[in-house]
Amino acid sequence: MRVGLVNYGGGNLRSVENALHALGVYPEVIVDAAGLEGITHLILPGQGEFGDVMAQLGKRGLVEPLREWISAGKPYFGICVGFQILFEGSDEAPDVPGLGVVKGRCVRFKEVTGKKVPQMGWNAAVPQVPGSKFWKGLGDEPYFYFVHSYFPVPQDSSWGVSLTDYAGEEFAATVEKGEVLACQFHPEKSQDAGLVLMRNFLSGGE
Repeated sequence: MRVGLVNYGGGNLRSVENALHALGVYPEVIVDAAGLEGITHLILPGQGEFGDVMAQLGKRGLVEPLREWISAGKPYFGICVGFQILFEGSDEAPDVPGLGVVKGRCVRFKEVTGKKVPQMGWNAAVPQVPGSKFWKGLGDEPYFYFVHSYFPVPQDSSWGVSLTDYAGEEFAATVEKGEVLACQFHPEKSQDAGLVLMRNFLSGGE
């Protein structure tokens, strides 16, 4: 197993690296398409604005290789904006296309009285895929750490999801299909539950 960690000039690289080190995994940092050679598992930690992330990936020649990697069902773990870019676009950057691997679009939380946007803090993610290898050992309602104002709305039922409710607004906290997993929360900041999820991704639930 060779794990690649995509560095597009932003993202929570150090925290994700530290989480992987805790699992005994030492990733290779990927800065361009050539770095994907020989990689078996790819992780894209996201932090920042949707349009800027897509622009930075474009500058590094990674947009089409990433699209091909994920479309081929190779092991990919997207975190936060690394989750959002799987979709066709986002209201955060309306004119910027995403990878379009999953049909749907990212939208902003509705602002109502008493609801803070962004969502910041711990919340449950309830898996909806019975027997999913990614959720092995996590129980029915594990808690993870979220920091976000936007979230994707999947429109392709072939992708399984987990669901989270924030102040009465339910959204897909993850999508999964085959060897591809992506989440809106930050597993690297989610203590034991986050490490279990990352381990399950890397091991295929074994």
